[in-house]
Amino acid sequence: MTDNTFTLEELIEQNEQLIKDNETLKKGNSKAVKKFKKEQSLKPYQAELIQMQKYLEDTETRMVILFEGRDASGKGGTIRRVTRYMNEKHYRIVALGKPTEEQKTQWFFQKYINHLPSGGEVVLFDRSWYNRSMVEPVFGFCSDEEYKNFMKGVTGFEKDIVRQGTILVKLYFSVTKEEQDKRFNRRKTDPLRQWKLSEVDVQAQERWDDFTKVKYEMLRKTHTSSAPWTIIRSNDKHQARLNAMKTILNSVPYERLNKELDFVPNSDVVYSGAHEIEIMEAQRLREGRFVT
Repeated sequence: MTDNTFTLEELIEQNEQLIKDNETLKKGNSKAVKKFKKEQSLKPYQAELIQMQKYLEDTETRMVILFEGRDASGKGGTIRRVTRYMNEKHYRIVALGKPTEEQKTQWFFQKYINHLPSGGEVVLFDRSWYNRSMVEPVFGFCSDEEYKNFMKGVTGFEKDIVRQGTILVKLYFSVTKEEQDKRFNRRKTDPLRQWKLSEVDVQAQERWDDFTKVKYEMLRKTHTSSAPWTIIRSNDKHQARLNAMKTILNSVPYERLNKELDFVPNSDVVYSGAHEIEIMEAQRLREGRFVT
């Protein structure tokens, strides 16, 4: 027969392990519950997005939403939440890769014009023509002349889009250097996220200040009354997603599905492009450099 007797020390040790295992289980469950509640809290706004989309279809209004920001700033996750329950027949997500040899010979905006919406359609750009003002100059993918030409021409291009009746929403997701580094490290160790890590990502931390400088120039020169920028602080992914939805919904004059819902963006999360410029300029005066 097997001896099933235990010493007092062994029983105490087993009891302590059971307590630890129970606490771990509680933490795991707590984390899952919190995540579930966050996703549930988005659903009323996702329902409003369906209502908004119906308005666009009924009025044959075109809508373009630009999602810009540093790598790992939360653009992709927000796009997935925004479109999760929308009618797939009337929206498109556009994420263009490297230009082809033919596209390199074309007018820069030509490849983007080909993806602009028809009446009643929403197009969400996961990075847009603003690649020419952010990623390309930092990594030397465009010449100084190409960069300058873009900065001179983009405001007129956008003004024309808006003038002809397209609703244009420009969102810039702003993440801190520390949070970006944390997300990159997670991508390195999580097999489900490793595909997100590119060579450009690896250099993003090293070139942080370069990206900050071109961000400032982009906001300063392309934040206009006809096509303003909205800054979304995205260290907190849930708040970024929620407030991006509110910003999008507030840009369309559709009839609210739930008038009791809070549509006011959180002022700690959402800033106008003009205010972000002021913040950055104040940082430069105080510290001699940009921080945001």
